[in-house]
Amino acid sequence: MLGTNVKAEITSLMDKRSALESEMNSIIARLSQPGAPGLSGNLVDSEGFPRSDIDVPLVRAERRRLAELRNDYTDITDKINQNIQILHSARLAGNNRSPPLKNSGNDDGSDIQTSSTVASTPSQNVLLSLSPNSMDVDVMVSRTFAVVDEITDASPAVEDGLQLGDQILKFGNVEAGDNLHERLASEAQSSMGQTVPVVIMRQGTVINLPVTPRTWQGRGLLGCHFRIL
Repeated sequence: MLGTNVKAEITSLMDKRSALESEMNSIIARLSQPGAPGLSGNLVDSEGFPRSDIDVPLVRAERRRLAELRNDYTDITDKINQNIQILHSARLAGNNRSPPLKNSGNDDGSDIQTSSTVASTPSQNVLLSLSPNSMDVDVMVSRTFAVVDEITDASPAVEDGLQLGDQILKFGNVEAGDNLHERLASEAQSSMGQTVPVVIMRQGTVINLPVTPRTWQGRGLLGCHFRIL
């Protein structure tokens, strides 16, 4: 009964998180369209007056809303992780109580234990995908540590499939931790012209995306900006 309730709550939280992601991506797309100021661009001109080419109050409101959504996203993700740990602990307790099953057709009398175990992972490093039928935990990966908040048209990032709002779970050998800006830059530089396996979270779905850092007519090797979470 406990497992059923926890799974149902996880599913509900993931639906809410997907809705937050959708709204965040819409705001990011609007703020990053051609002529827009982006997520952190100046709202005043060179003389210190409000820019006349954009709706400054609207931009401020959208940025404020985006910050609120990000805080809500973090809170919901923490709740999901807590519930996963509860579910994981309950499963381990159940497995410890269940005796191994004998395979009567095995002549050597060896035991065959049929249990579904999940690798123990710190709660702050857990994200998941749920099977719609069994509602079991299918995927456990490191937490997101960056988001694509700016991306240039015709850049390597666009050509390789990255999109605004994609959250980075893994970039080559880089996962969540310290000195992420330096590590990401080093990974891209050392992998120039080579395929880098990237794992992203998009609309609640984990996606493996090969990306190749390379020179092009624009700045950088990818033509996008990662904002560290």
